[in-house]
Amino acid sequence: MGQPQKTIAAEQQIHALGQVLQSLREEDDVEVLIKTTISYVQQQFDYNLIWIALYDRLKHTLFGKGGIIPDRDTRFLYKRFVLNSGDLLEQVVIEQRPLGLADLQTEARAAEWLEVGKKFNIRGTVLLPIRYKDRCLGVLLLGSERWGYLLPGEAKARLMMVLGELGAVLYQHEMDLQQKQTKRPDEPLLQLLENLRTLNNLDQRLKTVVETTHQFVSPNRTNIYWFERQGRYFWCRMSNQLANMSRNSNNQQPAAGITVQELSEFYYALAVNQIVWIGDARSSLKSHFTGKLLQRLQVRSLLAAPIIWQNDLLGFLAVEGYEPRIWTEADKNFVQGAAGLISLVAPTDSMESTIKQIQDDSYLTSQIVQAIYSNQDLHEALHSCATKVLARLAATRFLLLQYNPEQNHYQIIYQSQPHNRRPLIYAFDTLKDMDGQILKSAKTAVEVENLNEDLRFLNWRAYLLENGVRSLLICNCAQGHAPATLLLLAHENYRTWTTLEKELLWIVSQQIGAIVRQWQLHTDSEHQQKILFSIKQCLCILEPPQSENTETEEKTLESTVLQQIASVLGCPLTLLLSWTPGQANAEILPGVIADPKFGVVTNTSISIKSEALIQWALGQEEYLSVNVDDLPPETRKWLNGSDIGQILVMVLRTSVEYEPTGVVLMADCRERRWSQQSLNAIETLVAQLAWSRRQQQIIQLLESSTQELQQLNWYKHRRLQEIQRTTTLLLSQIQDLGIPTNDLTQTRYQLLLRQLDHATASMTGLLKLEQWHLHMNWETMPITSFLKRSLERVETLFKQHKLWVGVHGLGQSSEESDSANNSSFLKGIQSSSSSSMAIAGDIVKFELILHELLVAACHRSQSSGRIDIWCRRLDERLLELSITDNGIIEPQLLTALHQNTPKDVLAPSRLNQPPGLHLLICQNLMRQWGGELHFYQLPDSRVVSRLLLPLAGNNS
Repeated sequence: MGQPQKTIAAEQQIHALGQVLQSLREEDDVEVLIKTTISYVQQQFDYNLIWIALYDRLKHTLFGKGGIIPDRDTRFLYKRFVLNSGDLLEQVVIEQRPLGLADLQTEARAAEWLEVGKKFNIRGTVLLPIRYKDRCLGVLLLGSERWGYLLPGEAKARLMMVLGELGAVLYQHEMDLQQKQTKRPDEPLLQLLENLRTLNNLDQRLKTVVETTHQFVSPNRTNIYWFERQGRYFWCRMSNQLANMSRNSNNQQPAAGITVQELSEFYYALAVNQIVWIGDARSSLKSHFTGKLLQRLQVRSLLAAPIIWQNDLLGFLAVEGYEPRIWTEADKNFVQGAAGLISLVAPTDSMESTIKQIQDDSYLTSQIVQAIYSNQDLHEALHSCATKVLARLAATRFLLLQYNPEQNHYQIIYQSQPHNRRPLIYAFDTLKDMDGQILKSAKTAVEVENLNEDLRFLNWRAYLLENGVRSLLICNCAQGHAPATLLLLAHENYRTWTTLEKELLWIVSQQIGAIVRQWQLHTDSEHQQKILFSIKQCLCILEPPQSENTETEEKTLESTVLQQIASVLGCPLTLLLSWTPGQANAEILPGVIADPKFGVVTNTSISIKSEALIQWALGQEEYLSVNVDDLPPETRKWLNGSDIGQILVMVLRTSVEYEPTGVVLMADCRERRWSQQSLNAIETLVAQLAWSRRQQQIIQLLESSTQELQQLNWYKHRRLQEIQRTTTLLLSQIQDLGIPTNDLTQTRYQLLLRQLDHATASMTGLLKLEQWHLHMNWETMPITSFLKRSLERVETLFKQHKLWVGVHGLGQSSEESDSANNSSFLKGIQSSSSSSMAIAGDIVKFELILHELLVAACHRSQSSGRIDIWCRRLDERLLELSITDNGIIEPQLLTALHQNTPKDVLAPSRLNQPPGLHLLICQNLMRQWGGELHFYQLPDSRVVSRLLLPLAGNNS
């Protein structure tokens, strides 16, 4: 019997749930909804306390809407509860989750409900949120006398369904209420547009806009403020309190003015088409400007929309309140729409004057173009242009700036100003990177309304303010390029210019840019001519002098080139740190010192290795630019000019293989920057100086060497003549004395006499055939005889150094012999007949070369050392004769003797004095006579002198 009763109870609960949900969906009255919900909870659930409250999001409070309480006085159920941090009610509202309490009487966070629990013996309590779409709309509180009473799962599900439906209905009711309360600005704006069409006068239109706006928004005051560009201030043109506030009306009160300087942030917000609103503790501006603006207008709330036409701010429409007010979106949209309507009708009031102004501007532009392209003189063209532009735009100064890369600043190439204003005389600093990018990307004139407040062109601010400039228009005369030429239009007052005016100046600036670029090309051409003239002047020094008394002849090569460098660069100091290869110190050769403030100490010697400028320059392939602050104190002792700031140094270097002979130094002030064009020209002049200086030094060296060798040759030749004469005379006298009678003595005497006669004959041939040139004889000699004669000459030297000498490759029975037994050794060479090789050529000179090689080997060998002579036939044409020794040879000498190594005749070398000089002479002679001579070192450190001699043709 129990089962049917439970089924009936469940059906009743479902039926009751369906009824209450249906009632909630069909009801619109909030009070009825609350009562229906309370009645359902009271009937279906056993609770002694039932309370429903709705949540106010703006005030963060719960206000009671009724319920059930064990007391006749139910006023407590309609009380408002302010939610505080930590309260249970706030926790349910914020978290939007059910909360159960085992005993309400012990819960300190329940606030006033704790006293209710004690008064009516309420213990177990459940707090449930009424929510919809994550939005809390209220709270349901259920209390019971039982401790720890909680909702069963099935009961909780039914209750949450009811509360969910209640939340959805309450949410929809709230949305409908907001929609009914929201004002719709579209219809009034359409009606306002229709009304404006019927009016012809601008003031009547403004009055209509003010009245309609005031009626829709319902503020305390509605005004239209107009912007005056010349003084950068707003004046009240129309108000709902006065019919017309025009400045031209004499019977009205004077217009109230608001300067931009007072409220700059308010102005800049309007200028970029932003609506400004100030309400109840809220503002679109910063608090500092908000207070100033409210105080200036003597209101406590404000809503202002800009009136803009062609990006120019004409004024703004303002609704003002004497009390704090929260402006709705409808208010903002209507005011913004009304301001937009004003921007549409305002230009029509001055359409005729605008059209005439455009025509005048077009005519002005054509006049400027004609003036620019018809005048040959740039100054005259710019004067005509500046006069017209200043008059049209009502400006004070017209400035044309040109960037000078060498000085790193903008110089004024033209300026125009009133007669009672002084012209600007100082240069403008180079632009900051950000300012340069702004001008490069700009497609119209860049406007600076207030130079005191604008952060652009900050490094020009102090100088311009000092000369009375307060506002600027700046144009880059080459759109899309780095700002090399700038057109500045300045005014002494804070003001703005219209878009039309800025476009006019932009067109003018582009035309000026074209003529300035043409003028710059002409200037560059003149500079190139100047460079070519300088190079020509330097080259003239190398030409033969036409007259012995000309002024050019008195100038040195270095001073002339340094003067031309100073002329091309336009710098006040040029000098040369000069030295010759091998010197330790450099001397200062001054070129141009145009100013004592760029002076140097010329009578000082500078160490090449310790001078920083020289070493820095030698480490560079091209030029080196140095700031004076980077110089060490040692350099500043001689480079002591007070105005020296930027220093440029270039090395006199003709080739990588040749040693440098000096450093050219150029100096100027700190602001100087070296342009690439000037650097290229100076590199050419310095390179020319290096080659010319090298050629002169080589010529001087060769002339000196030739003169010295001629003197030496003359002296030796005359001495040989005297010796030959004396020897001939002595030989004649000996022959006159007769031959001794002793047979042995007679034989010896005749042998010596023949030798002396042969020597005299050789000397006679030398004097006749080789006085100024070497004569090549052609004869043959067996290699054994050639070696024997050569070794005989150095036999004494072998004995002095106690050297071991061995000859290999001739086939003699004993190839090696002690130097102490040189006589038998030489006899062994003579007796070796197995080798039939013979050499061909000037045998006497070959013997001298071999003798030179043997002497060099002896001198570099240590005592008791060893010298080996190797003979080997290479081919049908050449015989290889290699001399090896264990001596020590300098690596630099071996490198210098290598035939593929370039030689710098001006640099100190091992080949400039013996033994290197003698070996070099032998090497060159062998190359001329069809042989070869090489020097190298073996891996075991032995030194090899490899001589290749031509073989006689009839010997195979």
